[in-house]
This record gives sequence, C-alpha cells and structure tokens, in this order.
Amino acid sequence: MTELPDEIFRKWIHSFEEDTNGITVYRPVEYDFPLARGRGGIEFRPDGAFISWEIGPTDATRGINGHWKIEGSGRVSVSFEESTRPSTVIEILQCDSEVLKVRKLPESS
Repeated sequence: MTELPDEIFRKWIHSFEEDTNGITVYRPVEYDFPLARGRGGIEFRPDGAFISWEIGPTDATRGINGHWKIEGSGRVSVSFEESTRPSTVIEILQCDSEVLKVRKLPESS
C-alpha cells in the first residue's frame, strides 16, 4: 500500500468489543454499536490531518489534532500538535467501508 484507500477518510469509532491480539478495531460512526459509557475514535482526512477522538472526564469526546503521512507499505506515521503526545506508527491491516483494523507500533527512529 503506497497510498491510503479512499474508505479510510472518515471518522472511525473504536469497537473495543472486537479488539484481539493487539489489533484495534474501528467501525464507521454510523455503525449500530452496543451501549457503552463512551467511545473514542480516530479520523483520517485527505489533506493529511488526523484527529484522535478521546473520551473526556464527562464521557464527551474531544479531538486531539495531528497529522498523518505514509511511512511505508501499509504503515502510517501519526504525529500530534501537542508536544507531550508521542508520535506513533499505525499498521493498517484491513480497511473497507465497514471496518478498519490497525496495530499501533512504536515510532521508528
């Protein structure tokens, strides 16, 4: 994969019930999720913007702004505008209109 699939450019919500063996599963925001106290997510934008949607203290989500760039085949490097937030590399294992499966890897040096 030398570029990201078109299906990735949307807001994805964490479907933590489906996580297995270090693989994080996301579903489109329209997905009929089971009830949960709160769900985080991620969002890729075609212009290179990345948003990490995190659950705040009142269970409302807040966006943490960042940027993505292709690191290599199937890998995307994500850096954040907050200097205290570490960069990460996301390995894209599956992406289609129904599901996004990723594995987070340590930032390569």
